[in-house]
Amino acid sequence: MGDTGGGHVRSHVHLCQVFDGFPEFRTAAIAFLTDGLARGNRVRYLADGDPDVLHAEIAPLERLPAAQRTGAVEVVSTGRSYAGPTACVDAQTQVEVYTRDTRTALADGFTGLRVAADVTMLVRTAAQLDAFARYEHQVDRFTARAPFSAMCGYRRSELGDEAVAQLACLHPGGSAAHAPFRMHATPGADVALSGELDLTTVDLFAATVDRVGLAEGAEEVVVDATGLDFADHRNLLVLERMADRYGRSVVLRTSRRWPARLVAALGLNRVRVEHHAASPLAVHAS
Repeated sequence: MGDTGGGHVRSHVHLCQVFDGFPEFRTAAIAFLTDGLARGNRVRYLADGDPDVLHAEIAPLERLPAAQRTGAVEVVSTGRSYAGPTACVDAQTQVEVYTRDTRTALADGFTGLRVAADVTMLVRTAAQLDAFARYEHQVDRFTARAPFSAMCGYRRSELGDEAVAQLACLHPGGSAAHAPFRMHATPGADVALSGELDLTTVDLFAATVDRVGLAEGAEEVVVDATGLDFADHRNLLVLERMADRYGRSVVLRTSRRWPARLVAALGLNRVRVEHHAASPLAVHAS
């Protein structure tokens, strides 16, 4: 199980690790990968730099008994993975890479694949960030259905708060302070939505709705909103406009009463509310 960082518990592990200094990321990555080794995973550490230097950075991990198993720990330079440091990631290609690598880990007798990656260098331009944000949702869908887990590291001091928020909100877990809401994969619905949507999130929410591809697929888009604590009318209008533009309807599944009242007050035609008991996997932490 994975803590979403926003008070909810998720069944798949895809974490956002926002950091300012690299030692902060390295410490979190070692802890994340150590847990993966304990679960029988093959683990992979990705960061910017020479492989020999990267091995030295995770020396405490590589000294663990579980790490002595052949192929248990992999170290890769970020610049030699994904699309490279100057290109935009192709979501389908990268998900296919992780699908193949996960299958290989299973064939080698591991229980799955776990990756901790500092991907700051892959989102430095606006085009790279948009492409990587779209990829984040696609890999999140893969994480929800396969024995694959990941921690994605972003250096806030380099990227800035706005860019970090665009990426953090696409992860079900980690760095709660940097994501006012979360939109991610979930069983039984097209997407899950949690947190709070207010005046400050309208632009971010609109961009996120576009990036997760709610305009694609079935005519009825089901959103598990049992974890949504608040939404103002501007954000619901984002969903209404998206649905109207693409000839779709949006179903908000929620255990709360206020969404239905707000939808009725706004007279929305494309968004409706379906009362739904909160999932036992979406409980508030104390």
